[in-house]
Amino acid sequence: MNIAIDGPAGAGKSSIAKLVAKEMNFIYVDTGAMFRAMAYYFLSNGIDPQDEKAVNAVCGGIHIRIEYEDGIQHVYLNDMDVSTEIRKEEVGKNASVVAKYPVIREKLLELQRAMAAEKDVIMDGRDIGTVVLPDAEAKIFLTASSRVRAERRYKELKEKGEECDLDEIEKDIIARDEQDMNREVAPLKQAEDAVFVDTSYMAIHEVVAVIREIAESKRGGRGED
Repeated sequence: MNIAIDGPAGAGKSSIAKLVAKEMNFIYVDTGAMFRAMAYYFLSNGIDPQDEKAVNAVCGGIHIRIEYEDGIQHVYLNDMDVSTEIRKEEVGKNASVVAKYPVIREKLLELQRAMAAEKDVIMDGRDIGTVVLPDAEAKIFLTASSRVRAERRYKELKEKGEECDLDEIEKDIIARDEQDMNREVAPLKQAEDAVFVDTSYMAIHEVVAVIREIAESKRGGRGED
């Protein structure tokens, strides 16, 4: 069974998906981490992520894999564990930039679909229910207001000891929303058969419960076919 969760940056997709995966004994596939790994490669090698031609020229030499060690996800970029490095703010911003490029999306699409074909997976991103896994049994569009998403990110960065500005974070989030929704390739949008869930005023355990309920109802319906 496949569960697809889509939504804008900062909606809590990854945190929620990990918890649902653990409770349902599914494999969590973090597609955002894959795009972050690509962006990290370009930034680390002096390649401007805005330069599509330069990005396309080196794509063939990039290899990404996700592995789980003691239940913890590790992202490997050309056999180097970059799980920590890809979480930096600059990498996140550039992940949205490179996600626009067809060559990168095609490269990662094959890997994502292969994982979904082999296991019970829950996958989150921007276009999982619309492009990556259009036949997923359960689809959820997870969102929250830009202010709430900014406040969550602000708290997260502060806890890491990083200096940040709440208003600037919200501006970045709004800019990423615009970029993700208006890109030509696989834009962020809600699948027609996805369930809309606004987490602005929901606790994490409440969101997990809602998604589990949606997934279980779809799994039950599939069993009756």
